[in-house]
Amino acid sequence: MMNKEVISDKQAISIVVLFMSGTSTMLMLALDAYGDFWLAIIFAVVIALFTTFIFSQLHGIYPEKDFFDMCEACFGKSLGKVICILYIYFIIEEATAVLINTKQFITETTMPETPQTIVIIPLMLLCVWAVKSGIEVIGKWSELSMIIFVSLIIIMGILLIPQMELDNFEPILYKGIKPVLKGTLSAFTFPFGEIVMLAMVFSNFKTKKSAYKVYMLGIFISGIIALMTSITTILVLGIDIATTSYFPVFNAASGIDIGDFIQRLEIIAALIGVIGAFLKNSILLLAVCKGITKIFHLTNYHLMIIPVSLLIINYSNILVDSRMRFVEWNEKAWSYYAVVFELFIPMIMLLIATIKKGAMDSMRKQQ
Repeated sequence: MMNKEVISDKQAISIVVLFMSGTSTMLMLALDAYGDFWLAIIFAVVIALFTTFIFSQLHGIYPEKDFFDMCEACFGKSLGKVICILYIYFIIEEATAVLINTKQFITETTMPETPQTIVIIPLMLLCVWAVKSGIEVIGKWSELSMIIFVSLIIIMGILLIPQMELDNFEPILYKGIKPVLKGTLSAFTFPFGEIVMLAMVFSNFKTKKSAYKVYMLGIFISGIIALMTSITTILVLGIDIATTSYFPVFNAASGIDIGDFIQRLEIIAALIGVIGAFLKNSILLLAVCKGITKIFHLTNYHLMIIPVSLLIINYSNILVDSRMRFVEWNEKAWSYYAVVFELFIPMIMLLIATIKKGAMDSMRKQQ
């Protein structure tokens, strides 16, 4: 059942873009690089394009298999299952972080008196419905929402032009190369390196070359969106305010003021964030359910949707207790071990898969 779900290239690209750009537009990427944030984002996209090559190659070597199947094929059943379990926890942690970010965003910007758990229950119910419907329905929804999503970002950027000040840009490498490298790692691990999670739900592409097209075009478009929103935010707020704000893009959008007529349109930024959060958590929930199904050899991943959803909701209430702790956890912990799952293990997998494929091709020639 799981392997029969097929989506078009356009739908898959839409999923990649919304997954990468959705929740990241609530924040701002590569702020560790200060004024060189744009340089760090470009470097992060370049590294991400390399990872897209890795996953595209793996899809070519193991057609009609998802990332969990590839793990077992590369590392063997025993070690492969152990690595899959580690990845499942990694995804659960990311899904929890997305949920925490979303509920903190909603309560701190628009509904401060509402309990955070009450805010996220409707969102998770929508995610449960989407995952039960399958990747094909998610793909169709993404194709439609992509138009709305990109249009809202463009509209927000245009409306903020009167508030922009070019003096807010700093000289290149004003603080040296070290902040740029740190910002590059931060921007790569969130969100561009998370393409590994999409490889867990993508298995059937239209053609053999579809994986390259979907991943690379999706990352490229996501990179442009990240640059647009980040540059707009810095030009409006300045680097000092952006680095001290929890939700700088939202704060920038609240500054929209054209002729005392068009004002307070931060709802645009809120809508962009909620659309992205819904899609991202749906994909992460689907990935966890598929992974558990593969490990325990279940026949249907639908059985795991409700239990995993409840687990993520509860975990979001205990992982961190404040926005400050959440930001600190992301800055000091996430990037340094996320890069292992997003880059180093996939590189090892491609190396092993290439060697195995070469050995099998040699054996066939000898026969």
